[in-house]
Amino acid sequence: MSAVIVENIIKTYGAKKNVVTALNDISFEVKKGELFGIIGPDGAGKTSLFRILTTLLIADKGKAAVDGFDVVKDYKEIRKRVGYMPGKFSLYQDLSVEENLEFFATIFNTSIEQNYDLIKDIYRQIEPFKKRKAGKLSGGMKQKLALSCALIHRPSVLFLDEPTTGVDAVSRKEFWEMLKKLKEQGITILVSTPYMDEAGLCDEVALIQTGKILSINTPQGIIKDFKKPLWAVKSSDMLRLLNEMQALDDVEDIYPFGEYHHVLLKKEYGREQLVQWIRNYSHEDAVVQKVEPDIEDCFISLMKN
Repeated sequence: MSAVIVENIIKTYGAKKNVVTALNDISFEVKKGELFGIIGPDGAGKTSLFRILTTLLIADKGKAAVDGFDVVKDYKEIRKRVGYMPGKFSLYQDLSVEENLEFFATIFNTSIEQNYDLIKDIYRQIEPFKKRKAGKLSGGMKQKLALSCALIHRPSVLFLDEPTTGVDAVSRKEFWEMLKKLKEQGITILVSTPYMDEAGLCDEVALIQTGKILSINTPQGIIKDFKKPLWAVKSSDMLRLLNEMQALDDVEDIYPFGEYHHVLLKKEYGREQLVQWIRNYSHEDAVVQKVEPDIEDCFISLMKN
């Protein structure tokens, strides 16, 4: 049985002429024990989806189930079984680290001692500061405290809404290592993120944009489906290069990508042919190399098609 089932979910906000569709006929399933990523930019609908699945919001249409329980009819059962870490730090700023954790344990009729084995790898990193007020913690420490509180009742499904936004690169890396360890304990994890590089750390991902799912597959499967030739180009005048290549018939798309522009062509070209083609536009110092696509290239292509 799947841990999460979403069928044709629609959610809108506003009324009449000001209606905004947050989720537009969303459907997917998450296997038990899977680390599933919802990947998309701000405003894509990730938070609305998570709030529906954690029974904090009711969809306009469609249905969803978590651990076999309907998110509307069985909301009390679901709340016992899920852990939820919202995107914004929402613990009690004036309570200490230890007091926050004890509070959430009490809500679920458990204790820190009873489930310490589940959170110990995470909590040990902030335990030396257990008397410090939560509001005085760094971003990475707040992240670890919020995750500990979401896990203290030993949930079967864990929802993490943009958990690494606003934290440093080292904390991001540590956080994903923690998620891998939690997955090994059989917890199903759904994590949303705007960072495309984090997609490759998931078992399966759903790419989402403006409330619609563009693709669902393994990260490797999404990249494998990218069939068109992709090139990286740069010159000393990147803006002029971008504008001139956008106007060419054989260029399907071109967009900035780090220190290069990535160019998606409608047909195959040899490297020397492409170099000459670019240098005809007085880009004598042009650098051209063929590249393999990553998740971000795939997302951009799916979004524009």
